[in-house]
Amino acid sequence: MQSSMCWSGPISSAISMEQGIFATYMQLGRTAWTYIASGALGRLMRLRKGPVIAALYPVGFLLVQLMLACFAFAAMLWLGMFATDQLERAIWSDPSYAPLITVGTGVSAALGALAFWRLLVWFKAKDGKFFAYYLMHDYAYSARHRGANPPELEARMAEFTEEIAAALTGDVDEVLVVGHSSGAHLAVSILADLIRERRAPANGPTLSFLSLGQVVPMVSFLPDAQRLRADLQYLSERDELTWVDVTAPGDGCAFALCDPVSVSGVATDAKRWPLVVSAAFTQTLSPERWKELRWKFFRLHFQYLCAFDRPGDYDYFQITAGPQTLAARYDGRPPSKSRIEKPVNKFRDIAA
Repeated sequence: MQSSMCWSGPISSAISMEQGIFATYMQLGRTAWTYIASGALGRLMRLRKGPVIAALYPVGFLLVQLMLACFAFAAMLWLGMFATDQLERAIWSDPSYAPLITVGTGVSAALGALAFWRLLVWFKAKDGKFFAYYLMHDYAYSARHRGANPPELEARMAEFTEEIAAALTGDVDEVLVVGHSSGAHLAVSILADLIRERRAPANGPTLSFLSLGQVVPMVSFLPDAQRLRADLQYLSERDELTWVDVTAPGDGCAFALCDPVSVSGVATDAKRWPLVVSAAFTQTLSPERWKELRWKFFRLHFQYLCAFDRPGDYDYFQITAGPQTLAARYDGRPPSKSRIEKPVNKFRDIAA
């Protein structure tokens, strides 16, 4: 019997997702400055360009929205100027039209401002299709604190620690923690806290951690992510758990086959985890299914949590609902030969 817990995507953005339009554009500026000025953006590009391009997508698309809104404003002004010009021509024959020139200019400016704002509001309302605001809030949350965890996030993480600790006292064979995308780096810190506090009993259920489609470097490469870097190093050395990291080169939104501990520059000689393996989308999905999903980048990023046509040694449902523990399933499984372990991160200091 198994107890599973899954965090898919960002807990951080769930805490603070209700952001206005103006606030989001302010976040855009701060986030871009943090990643560029710290040098993190350039170093992330040296790992994988795909997830960096995915991270730049909300920046680019929000700027496109702003440009279109400015165009709508300019178009309304132009129409107002055209109407004013016609009125000026009429004045020569009837001076009583003169007061209308000022009124027309004011009305066109007001309509332009209204068009500008309504277009931005429309884009925000449609963000369930575009994901620009959603992703921007996620990246901005970590960038705002330069990789550090704010108190409200630490409080949420403490709640999850309690939930896992409670599960480890239950009548189960295995407690499997699954962290997908941004949820992976949060799970690292949560599990590190759990083990530091000695809440993983030696005679209790097996503790397992499955990270999927992780984007850990997006946070660990930031200047003030000492807490995360310390947790990565600590968790990688522990024998209280099994940690398997699954990504796929076909997933352009993840740092595919990048060992999150090693590339963050905090690996030691005592490092045991994670076991880095590939979900190999081109092999585990049928040609027809791969053709259908190949250019649906955000849908493909969630494929780890979905069924495969031809599953290999990674299959979400066999792992979470099957009879084997994560350790047994991957016993003797070598790591991917194409994994990236070169330490690229500039910031390698860790919390005491």
